[in-house]
Parts: sequence; C-alpha cells; structure tokens
Amino acid sequence: MTPKDDSVTSGEVENASEEQMELTLRPQSLSQYLGQERVKKEMAIYIKAAKQRDEALDHVLLYGPPGLGKTTLAFVIANELEVNLKSTSGPAIEKAGDLVALLSDLDPGDVLFIDEIHRLAKPVEEVLYSAMEDYYIDIVIGEGQTTHAVHVPLPPFTLIGATTLAGQLSAPLRDRFGIVEHMQYYTVKELKEIVERSSEVFHTKIAPEAAIELARRSRGTPRVANRLLKRVRDFAEVKGEDTISLATTTYALKQLQVDDEGLDLTDRRILRTMIEGYRGGPVGIRTLAANIGEDIETIESLYEPYLLQQGFILLTPRGRVVTEKAYLQLGLPIPGKK
Repeated sequence: MTPKDDSVTSGEVENASEEQMELTLRPQSLSQYLGQERVKKEMAIYIKAAKQRDEALDHVLLYGPPGLGKTTLAFVIANELEVNLKSTSGPAIEKAGDLVALLSDLDPGDVLFIDEIHRLAKPVEEVLYSAMEDYYIDIVIGEGQTTHAVHVPLPPFTLIGATTLAGQLSAPLRDRFGIVEHMQYYTVKELKEIVERSSEVFHTKIAPEAAIELARRSRGTPRVANRLLKRVRDFAEVKGEDTISLATTTYALKQLQVDDEGLDLTDRRILRTMIEGYRGGPVGIRTLAANIGEDIETIESLYEPYLLQQGFILLTPRGRVVTEKAYLQLGLPIPGKK
C-alpha cells in the first residue's frame, strides 16, 4: 500500500502565511484600532456601560464604503466585550432555518456579525425582527396537516450588521439597531500610521516619505493601503532595497496605474466615459454600468463614494455629472474654456 503523502506544497505554505499575515494586521482592541476616532470613543462608552450592567451590547449597524474596517471593528467589539463572535454574510443565509441555526448556537452576550446585511433575503430579515427585539424566533415547520409553529427562545445577543449601502436596508430592520455608526474615509496621517504598522508586520522597512505617498494614493481606505503596500514591497524586493524608497513607491504605483489622486483604471474609465460619451453628464447609473462593464452595486459602493468625496462627480436629480476637477485630472479640455 502506498503511504499517504502528507507533504505541503509551496503554494499552500504561501497561502497559509498570507492568511496568517492578514490576521496579524487585524487589531485586537480599540486602542490598537487606528482611525475612526469618533466611532471608537462612542463604542468604548457603549461597551463599558453594557459590561457594567452585565447586559448584551445593543445591536450595532456599521455602514460606509468598502475597506474602511467594518469587519475588523466587529471583531474588536467582540474582543472588548470578551465574548465569542460568529461571522457570516447576508447572501450566505439563504433561508430562515440557516438563521435559526446560527442564533441557537450563541451563548448569552455573544456577537453575531452579518456582513452585507442589506442582501438578506426578505423572509430571513422578517424572522430577524423578533430575534433582535425580544430574543425569540417563531418558525413554521412541517407540511400539510403536520404544519405547526415552534417558539424558539434565544439568549440575549448582539447583532452587528455591516453594509456599504445603508439606503438599501428596509426601515423596519434599520430601526432595530440601537447603535448606528457611519465609517468615514481615513486621513493621510492615519493611513501613514497604518502603512507603517503593516510594514512592521510584513518585516519590511519603508521610508517616511514613501509611506506618505502610499497613504495619499490609498483612496482614504486601509484595505487599499495594505494592498498597495504589498505590491510596492514586491517591487522593492526585486530591486534589492532594504527600505522601500519614495522613488520605488512612485514607480510601482505608476506601473499599477494608480495616479496621484488615488484613481485607478476603472475610476478613470468612469470619468472618461461620462466626458467622452455623454459630454460630462448627466448620466444614469444603469447607462454608466452598461458602458464600462461593471455591475451597478460595484459602482455605487466601491467607486462612486470616493469620486463624490473627492469632488470628481456630482449627483443631480437627472444623474451623475463630472466636475472641472475630473477634466483637469484626465488632462482633457474643459468645455467652454480656452
């Protein structure tokens, strides 16, 4: 009999180390969590009060663009409460039975984290109402004459929901969250600190000016900052640098097609399509999505918030319109100006 091969491939080792690195990047407490100062101060008070009363923390809704640390903050909140956290996503809960299984497995005070909570199926969402408000679920089981209702009591728990599209949450669900926090884009200073902390985790040195440049081009988003740092680190290692330099950072970002405002290829395609195809707008979201080959939700959650925040586009009742800043950034002539 051929002995079983328990060897691990180099690819598996690399994937495991990458996953471990991602976990290491994640802070464990509010004091380690960089940025979002207002949210942190408020959450520290709510957590302390809940622990003093020996109660479950009120349900928390975290909303804002992708990559701002909503998932990380959920893990930090559970750590601060000293309870277990179970994590899932809206699309993963396909039926009410899936939700019942998750909730029944919680201990008193535990946290259930649902990412993309705006994508919960309507029947699942309706079951969640009584669970959040009164800590019980009534479900109907069986078929035909054997159909009957079952009352399932639940331990007091905290639901943390995260969404990039708060406007798509139904009013009944949104109203059941006692704590609602809007996650803001990070400042360059905050992102510089994140880049420097991440470089230490990666066992990589980075020059202060290089860290600032990376922070400037990271779209106000820690996830983007860490992703760009990994790629810039690759360029520096191939070049043989002990410390990532500003020159290498600038060169790497140019190769990655990330410009000095943090716009990537898709951002520029959106702006160029609006300018060249529709004279700067107004343009409807469906038309824009069809033209650039992206789905509507991706544009609304991933690209549009940053373009709006940086003043490249405006929202009007008739659709999206580009600003003069967009023309200047793309090096295109502004209509009506010589």
